[in-house]
Amino acid sequence: MGRSLAGAFLGAGLRTTVWNRTPGKDRELTGEGAAGAATAEEAVSGADLVVVCVVDHDASDTILRRDDVTRALKGRTVVNLTADTPDRARDSARWAAAHGIGYLDGAIMTPAPSIGTPEAVFLHSGPRDLYDRHRPVLELLGGTHTHLGEEIGRAATFDIALLDIFWTAMAGYAHAVAIARAEGVTAGELAPFAQGIGAILPPLFERFARDADSGTYTGEINPVTSAVSTMAHVVAVSESHGIDAGVMRAVEGMARRVIGLGHGADGFIRVAEMLGRH
Repeated sequence: MGRSLAGAFLGAGLRTTVWNRTPGKDRELTGEGAAGAATAEEAVSGADLVVVCVVDHDASDTILRRDDVTRALKGRTVVNLTADTPDRARDSARWAAAHGIGYLDGAIMTPAPSIGTPEAVFLHSGPRDLYDRHRPVLELLGGTHTHLGEEIGRAATFDIALLDIFWTAMAGYAHAVAIARAEGVTAGELAPFAQGIGAILPPLFERFARDADSGTYTGEINPVTSAVSTMAHVVAVSESHGIDAGVMRAVEGMARRVIGLGHGADGFIRVAEMLGRH
């Protein structure tokens, strides 16, 4: 991802300095015209804007919080596109403020090949004036850029929530393929119908969002009492083939807890209210 970001800046004609923790990984970029820095301190010293993208905030802290790098960053702006938790973003912002460093946190919601294209999606949070100042450069990365607010943890919050949707959906699809294959249906045969199921979800997301925000939790389309029976069918078929049904058992368990609390006539999104109780 880091190489894709730097490549997009270069492609837009922006003077770009690159540094990678693994020597030699910047060779392709320097061959395209990037200036290669020998150290992280050297990389940040000549830049008004420093974009960081590594595996997590443990890694970015190791780079940015070295004494020499921290000193070199004073008066500059860091845009940290490293994925991690909202609390880690807040901790990074406190560190930056204590050392006179401008700080924006961000999240990239599309894969590396999308960078530099209209399909890229970037989320940002932090001081609005700082974002507005650097937005023209950030927009060279392509796609859409959304400032989600000044509270620094908001980009990471959106990132975590959206990844929650993605990975639980992918786990469901992998499980569905396992069940289908056990019953003699190929993944290729299932795929077009799986896409049809996926197409049902966007309008449900909107409807359930209205329900969750208003507290109505309507079960007009499909009450939890009806939904839970179909979950039980998935569990039964899975386990008849020796396929682990742990994920669906967890979902069924949440639905049955909602019913046990007297909300069986509500829609499934009532689960969100139940999970959010402390």
